[in-house]
Amino acid sequence: MARCDYCGNEYDKTFEVTLGGNNYTFDSFECAIQLVAPACNHCGVKVIGHGLEMNGAIYCCDHCARKEGIELLRDRA
Repeated sequence: MARCDYCGNEYDKTFEVTLGGNNYTFDSFECAIQLVAPACNHCGVKVIGHGLEMNGAIYCCDHCARKEGIELLRDRA
């Protein structure tokens, strides 16, 4: 059995994720999200969808981008 890199649980149905040349083993998507999903630059929520990005910062929505002074990004065109 493999061990989850986030929570340490040993589990027979783990899966692997490769991101940026690093390999991770997880026992659930919840653990994968906590370890590898980016966080919104304003509110800190984990961005598990497309999100918005500008100048290297990631935002969960245009509201948070605007709160950080970014006016060009929109959730919907």
